[in-house]
Amino acid sequence: MPPEWQALQQRLHHRFANPALLQRALTHRSFSADHNERLEFLGDSVLGLGVAHMLYEALGDGAEGDLSRLRAQLVRQDSLHRLALELDLPALLRLGEGEMRSGGQRRPSILADALEAIIGAVYLDGGHAAADALIRRLFERVEITPALSAAAKDAKTRLQEWLQGRKMHVPQYEVAQVLGAAHQQTFEVMCRIAELDLQAQGQGPSRRAAEQDAAAAMLRQLEAKSS
Repeated sequence: MPPEWQALQQRLHHRFANPALLQRALTHRSFSADHNERLEFLGDSVLGLGVAHMLYEALGDGAEGDLSRLRAQLVRQDSLHRLALELDLPALLRLGEGEMRSGGQRRPSILADALEAIIGAVYLDGGHAAADALIRRLFERVEITPALSAAAKDAKTRLQEWLQGRKMHVPQYEVAQVLGAAHQQTFEVMCRIAELDLQAQGQGPSRRAAEQDAAAAMLRQLEAKSS
């Protein structure tokens, strides 16, 4: 086994009885037909269960919707990308030449997928207890509190709650324009609050993402006015 894989196992606090699982977890489909996508599929579910268990323990009185939002916040791509960087996964990924040349070893989606694949590999190699222990170590620096749960609400939800708390109508969202080719579009959306005569613009690769961006921009306007 390469020394860098041994070092990764130390960081994971798990020594593989079947090193082939670790090799597969680090293998992108551009490198080999024996790649990590099935392990990623498994790891995604194991990760979701592990994080759900942590949230259930820490926020036993939390509403289901709040727990779901917080779980989504913790397991989203950028969160997993940061954890993958902390584990030094970029240098260990097995990528095809094309992916290497295009910077695939630093691509957030590839790193997040590899981390999920590693979780799946640990689950197959050591069982649920080993995978759960890994997940808890990965998230040990996250302080799970009701405040964190509130912060996990998306921008549209927070804006709607802000307005409803002041007896105002919900905001209106309208697509201003769609830019780019069909396979790589950028949506521009306007968010309007008629009662306050305010509007804010957002962009994103989908209408939903652009609405979230516009809501976040509107929240920043409201916070600036109240400060």
